[in-house]
Amino acid sequence: MEWLSDNERFLAIEENLKIIRNDIAEAAIKSGRKPDDVSLMAVTKTVESRFINHAIGCGINLIGENKVQELLLKESELNLSGCSAHLIGHLQSTKVKKIVGHVDTIQSVDSLSIAKEIGKRSLEAGIITKVLLEVNAGSEDSKFGFSAEELFERTCEISEIDGITVNGLMCVAPICEKEVEIRSIFSNMHRMFIDIGAKKMDNVNMNVLSMGMSGDYEYAVMEGANLVRVGSAIFGARIYR
Repeated sequence: MEWLSDNERFLAIEENLKIIRNDIAEAAIKSGRKPDDVSLMAVTKTVESRFINHAIGCGINLIGENKVQELLLKESELNLSGCSAHLIGHLQSTKVKKIVGHVDTIQSVDSLSIAKEIGKRSLEAGIITKVLLEVNAGSEDSKFGFSAEELFERTCEISEIDGITVNGLMCVAPICEKEVEIRSIFSNMHRMFIDIGAKKMDNVNMNVLSMGMSGDYEYAVMEGANLVRVGSAIFGARIYR
């Protein structure tokens, strides 16, 4: 989208949001839910602040950044009054102190050690940080996250850490050629989400099931996602500088 003027890109963002919201509404209804039951996150990786602010002006109230440094650089330029920010990318332990207190939720908790570090830094800051546990739903070597087999045990351990509260699950699904394959992965995630929630553990609230991105968010909603993370379908193809 580098060849578009700012005004053309603003208009494209508005049109894209209309299409995505309509898609989400239809998928939610198909899954027996209301459109308002699903939150739309605008993923802002590499997106300049003026375009993020335009999306916020169009009703986006949740943004997600992949990198700590990028979020911190943009933070002062963003109109975040009434808009929450989440960290959705892999978090290194050395970056935890920098990000705690700057986001509402850290979605990418993929190890016991990172959960402990978030808890430690949150206590130092006098806050409680909401986290989602990242699941390697496709069992891919290249992806971070807990395996399905270890998820319950890790949830129990993380629930005992002071300074954080477990607020749900997140996954980055693999690229699948067939609809039945991706829907099966999302369905399995939803089953784990429901099963863990039914156990009613202290400090574990299965409120958020974050799954689905630009290429598969409709399938994710149909299989139970209540938060979808959409970037390029809103802002256009990423521009790396």
